[in-house]
Amino acid sequence: MEAKVKPSIARKKAILLAGGPVKIQENYRLPFLPSRSTAGPGAGSVSIVFGFGNTRAKKPISRDIGDFELVDGKDGLIIARHGKPLIRDVVLIPTLLHAPNQAFVNMESACTMGCKFCVSPKLDRNLTKNLTEEKIVSMILDASKKNGFESIALTSGISDSPRMTAMRMADVVRKVREHLPRTPIGVEPYLTRPDEAELLKDAGADEIKLNIETFDRDIFEKICPNRDFDTILHVINHACGVFGRNKVCSNIIFGLGETDDNVLEGVKVLANMGSVATLRGLRRNEYNVDELEASLGRLAPVTAERMLLLARSEKKILRNHKLTTLGFKTMCNSCLSCDIIPFWDV
Repeated sequence: MEAKVKPSIARKKAILLAGGPVKIQENYRLPFLPSRSTAGPGAGSVSIVFGFGNTRAKKPISRDIGDFELVDGKDGLIIARHGKPLIRDVVLIPTLLHAPNQAFVNMESACTMGCKFCVSPKLDRNLTKNLTEEKIVSMILDASKKNGFESIALTSGISDSPRMTAMRMADVVRKVREHLPRTPIGVEPYLTRPDEAELLKDAGADEIKLNIETFDRDIFEKICPNRDFDTILHVINHACGVFGRNKVCSNIIFGLGETDDNVLEGVKVLANMGSVATLRGLRRNEYNVDELEASLGRLAPVTAERMLLLARSEKKILRNHKLTTLGFKTMCNSCLSCDIIPFWDV
């Protein structure tokens, strides 16, 4: 299956994702408020989703400095690099809640898991502490009335226990499902018991994201001190039976010091279960770099070339297992904005 974007566009997207912020000219007025995410790669930053060539990329923006610059030219918007046009015919894409076309809600930024790469717990807890179940449902229903709305997704930090968080998430799914019976709903919890997959499925979730984070066990122990590698794999495998093949996905972060072979072995293990890996280049920033390098030592930046190589290799593995990213209706494989997506970008 051919990708949905040209190779030249995929390469430019990879260059954009691998670089730093996009500088916005002081006199340029954004047509809508930027995104202020509390979860995911963009957590802690003010970001915009840039659309181009049938794909998109979410990037932090700055009025002061940047590896790239948004230029309002006579023929439209251009993203420039080193003073030269990199991407032409750029459009700015609004987010409903966190993502284009999705009401994607982080229910709680506080978390006791202590994962070294995660920014969410380091943000001001006031950003999510007043998000009651009723407020979350109201936010989603308000978003569902806006142009472009297609799906719903929920994620959450673990402020009390994984079980309590899963139950709270299931309750929100159940309440939303009463109002939106046909809208795709995705959930991204941290589960420690297989039956919690049934809990979320029975509540009305269609897709689930259970993140293994890395397939290098030594790295896992250093950056995910309060999580259990084998439990996560067991729950992913069980969830594939509950939700079905190609309805389960899982982040594998690269750029932590692992090898390409290790990443792709993880893709194969997940694919054998019926799950699709989301390969995510490590985002380092002021919130996580000190803890990451204290645990792992100095880390080499993720390059555009590595993003493209791993995505192309994953595509071959998924095809061999009759899996695809294109079937997902929610979360990252539908959003497209933070990663090079097999079958779409390459």
